[in-house]
Amino acid sequence: MKRRVWSTNVSASSPSAAIASLQDDGNLVLRDGSTGQNLWQSGDHSGDTLIAGKWLMFNASNPTAEPFLLNAWKSAADPSPGEFTASFLLQTPPQATIWRNQMTYWRSGPWDKARFTNIPDMDTDYQSSLTLLDDLDQGLVYLSLSPPRNCTYTTFVLSSSGSLELRCWDRTRGWYARWRTPKSQCENYGSCGEFGVCERNDPLVCNCLKGFVPKSEEEWRQGNWSGGCIRRTELLCGKSNVSSNGGDGFLKLSGVNVPDSSEFMRVWDDGECSRQCLNNCSCTAYSFVNGIGCLMWKGKVVDLQVLPFAGQDLYLRLASTELDDEKKQSARLIVILPTILGTLVIVALVLVLGLVMWRKRRVNTTKGGTDNSSVPSKRVTYVPKGYSEVPDESLELPMFDLESIEIATDSFNTENLLGRGGFGPVYKGKLPDGKVVAIKRLSSSSGQGANEFKNEIMLISKLQHRNLVRLLGCCIDKLEKILIYEYMPKKSLDNYLFDSTKKAELDWPTRFNIIHGVARGLLYLHRDSCLRIIHRDLKVSNILLDEKMNPKISDFGLARIFEGTQDLASTHKVVGTLGYMSPEYLLAGMFSEKSDVFSFGVLVLEIVSGRKTTSFHYEEHHPSLLSYAWRSWDESRGVDMADETVAESSKPSEVSRISRCVNVGLLCVQDHASDRPTMASVLSMLSGETSLPRPTKPTYTFQNKTANPAIFNDLTESIIVEGR
Repeated sequence: MKRRVWSTNVSASSPSAAIASLQDDGNLVLRDGSTGQNLWQSGDHSGDTLIAGKWLMFNASNPTAEPFLLNAWKSAADPSPGEFTASFLLQTPPQATIWRNQMTYWRSGPWDKARFTNIPDMDTDYQSSLTLLDDLDQGLVYLSLSPPRNCTYTTFVLSSSGSLELRCWDRTRGWYARWRTPKSQCENYGSCGEFGVCERNDPLVCNCLKGFVPKSEEEWRQGNWSGGCIRRTELLCGKSNVSSNGGDGFLKLSGVNVPDSSEFMRVWDDGECSRQCLNNCSCTAYSFVNGIGCLMWKGKVVDLQVLPFAGQDLYLRLASTELDDEKKQSARLIVILPTILGTLVIVALVLVLGLVMWRKRRVNTTKGGTDNSSVPSKRVTYVPKGYSEVPDESLELPMFDLESIEIATDSFNTENLLGRGGFGPVYKGKLPDGKVVAIKRLSSSSGQGANEFKNEIMLISKLQHRNLVRLLGCCIDKLEKILIYEYMPKKSLDNYLFDSTKKAELDWPTRFNIIHGVARGLLYLHRDSCLRIIHRDLKVSNILLDEKMNPKISDFGLARIFEGTQDLASTHKVVGTLGYMSPEYLLAGMFSEKSDVFSFGVLVLEIVSGRKTTSFHYEEHHPSLLSYAWRSWDESRGVDMADETVAESSKPSEVSRISRCVNVGLLCVQDHASDRPTMASVLSMLSGETSLPRPTKPTYTFQNKTANPAIFNDLTESIIVEGR
């Protein structure tokens, strides 16, 4: 006897006209054989599993459309609906959410055009398999899922325990969970309540944010943190600025996730985001997230946790007295220090000071000079109108006041926006003396803090070379950190190299001149300047062009100085741009001059081919630019790799130089640092002064983050910059 177990609950024009087919992507489709109309498909009813493909998550323009939901099984052996469901929220920007019995259980954080911000271990393999396409003006959000690297098939599964898993299948391991969330109690929604912050420990540990106290001390002592925290000092809204005038201010919280219930604000930079929040009495916090923009919170801040890496900066609004308490504590330490250390330390300090003054006076006398120790010396620097004196004597560089910067840029008018660099927007401005300049306004959320800012100032102010961008001044005013550079009318190289209409201006002689100029600039940094400098972020967007298309290396925020005979250094904080970083730096945090040489090699191959190193992620036969370059060099000595605009116009005498550049580029990207040439050798090879060694085939394994993810702290920013 036949028994109906399940049906689609749809009907065709006639029972015999229905046709069912199982497609290659696993989608079971039922069609009307007479009309060809799709009657039903399993892809619209996914159950607990999402297979590879492009899926419409929700359609707000159709009020009758059902939202796409993953429904977990009741248990591993019972496919009936369980406690957990997962889908996307209709908001700007979208985020994924898991519900448990219709209560929020977990959330991904907003999508920043590359990843979900609250998932720090969302590595490049995972990113390349998952893409969110949103058109919120039309109310449409699509999710595209494709197999990641080394994975034949892939699925997203919502398990019966509420875990969201990316499962992978390969021939050797079969099905296995490549990634899953949540992994800790900290990721469970609202574990620490309102204005509480969670640290990823086992067992769970919650703390109140600064300026807040537990709502219930008794519950807090018992380990029940769900009640959260309340503000200790009420805000003083209505004051025009920060704590100096008795109003509210902001406390910076670094390395945290993006809290829930944010509101998206359409502003250009973090400075305007801060001002909008400060002028809105209901705004309690803000964050300027790269790839998204300005997010604000009105009222409570909930579901906050400290991430192990790749976190954001959140600015929490506090009363000025809460901010002043922190300063007062530091001041008290300074005041009581002499009492603690005793008179002996004071006497020692006086003796040391006296010895320094005696030696200084003796040097002057020995040199035959007059003893002018009673007259304070002062470095003389010409300071035009609109500037202020430099506070750091080590910098031979004037400082601008903020008012003059605002006048120069017409209050950072978007019409003057030249572009958005790795650390913030760049504006065109005109100084009081009529000089046109480029003004970089550093984003507070960019990752470049006071140390990186001072680092860039100190480095560039001491460097002078025709192939390095020239720094003209800087500005430090409260939260503002601004750099003033010489204006480069042609902007950055990527504006031409990757633009189908502009790349024709880059004929082969111009491209070779750019390659040669960048090589000279790097050699100066590595060997010929007063400092030995490793740039660490050499890429196409950091090469600026003057009116004659001459190249200048820019953006020294990540640069490091090598002293004496030092040739190698290591770091636990890898920074830079994926695709340009050498294997030893990406995988082990080791960097040297040869790290810059590797980046230069990638740059050369991009200039020759006119293709981005990031454009090969989805190509079947060439998974990377280096693979493409090796195939071309092996088959045609690199000639067929040349950009079409170059290949069409190149003279026969230029073809050999194209081949030479591809050869040099491949030598620079050898897997082992010891196999790469120095920049001095590179210049000799480019000039044809030395013979070219044969490169070996790169292994390409460095193209994805396969090392311990804990060292990848500042990669997100640069990834977004590359994809802008």
